[in-house]
Amino acid sequence: MAEPTPPHSDAAPARAGPPYRTDDPEPVDLGHFEINMFSLGTDASPGWDGTLPGMEVNYGAFPGLQLHVILQQGYEAPAGGDFGVAFANIELGAKYRFLNPGDDDWYPQAGVFPTVEIPSGNPRLALGTGHAQVYLPLWLQKDFKPWTVFGGGGYWINPGAGNSNYGFFGLGILRQVTEPLDIGIELFHQTETGAVAPTTPGSAPGLGVAALTGFNVGLVYDFSRTWHLLASAGTGLQNRETTNRFSYYLALQLTF
Repeated sequence: MAEPTPPHSDAAPARAGPPYRTDDPEPVDLGHFEINMFSLGTDASPGWDGTLPGMEVNYGAFPGLQLHVILQQGYEAPAGGDFGVAFANIELGAKYRFLNPGDDDWYPQAGVFPTVEIPSGNPRLALGTGHAQVYLPLWLQKDFKPWTVFGGGGYWINPGAGNSNYGFFGLGILRQVTEPLDIGIELFHQTETGAVAPTTPGSAPGLGVAALTGFNVGLVYDFSRTWHLLASAGTGLQNRETTNRFSYYLALQLTF
């Protein structure tokens, strides 16, 4: 197996994707793996929900093509209620970069990353909707060393009673601060996912999530060519109380 490109060498710009919600078009190198052992969570009325633990595996299967799977244990910790854990949805996907410019080209990298949420999670714990969901995004990235700008978004197909299809869009910027350290910030927006729980007592509940806008700040720190720390934290700017009072992502990444 060829040796991976050293992190932050002249050939390796700052990296988007996890720990950010906004992704990038850059696939894992051919024949290599990227494994994220992660936890994430969001605090919103009526409490916490997220993943602990989770594993994301990405593999460079063909030139420009990455295969992707996420397995995760979900949790729910409502305020004043019982802590619940259950297996969450399995995510399967494939990222394909169809534009890969040279250093002197003006246009950005571009790629698609369709994913499918397999309904293995428990809807009673809000760990999925009980229906397969499909996300169809387009991601762009341009490197201006030591800066990287990335963004895009797409359309979620979200079947089920009371659900509606919705969009997610994000834009981020990263900077390589030192050889092992990148820092960044992203701004993202998601449209309403379905009928939202009303505030009027006695009204029928809705399971949808209100439209939300938020931001995250994050970092990637390379302990070595193989081990990396990924972390981000943020909050909502729209419908903050019910969608995102505080959120985090924390992962130990293995690359080989």
